Amino acid sequence: MSQTSGKSRKTQPEKKKISRKAVIAIGIVFVICIAVIAGIVLTKQGPFGAGAPVNTSANTSPSLTSAGALYTKSVDLANAGNYNDALTAADEALAQNISSLTPLIQSNRAGILVELGRYNDAIAAADVAINAPGNLTTLRSIAWYNKANALQALGRSEEANAAYANATALDPTLKHP
Repeated sequence: MSQTSGKSRKTQPEKKKISRKAVIAIGIVFVICIAVIAGIVLTKQGPFGAGAPVNTSANTSPSLTSAGALYTKSVDLANAGNYNDALTAADEALAQNISSLTPLIQSNRAGILVELGRYNDAIAAADVAINAPGNLTTLRSIAWYNKANALQALGRSEEANAAYANATALDPTLKHP
């Protein structure tokens, strides 16, 4: 006979399970809280952290948002075929002196300048984008392509072919025309 047969079983308290919906809801609230806290911290520190250097000109403090809006306007105008106004908007964006946007703006300017027949200026603008520090592969590929178009228009075929090759090496979708 077993010794346990005479003993009464102790019942353990029943554990409540949290439903799956409750776990998801708690997770969503948690993520929202983190996002709100991050937003508050970034608002107080600014986009580049506390103590980060800020580019300033003599009269105004440039705005990343303003320069970005001018760049976007430049792209839109160029896509619409309004190259003179596109160049003006790009130049205004550059005047904001936001160094992190300079390569992007210059790469775009290079394409605009090619369309305006200002090939030497296009090459100079493309070179600024090509030589910018950082991991800017897509931007560099477009700058190389715009430079190649300018070189080709100037009759500098060998240099243009090399520039097209550089563009294609960075972005295989950019093929030599």
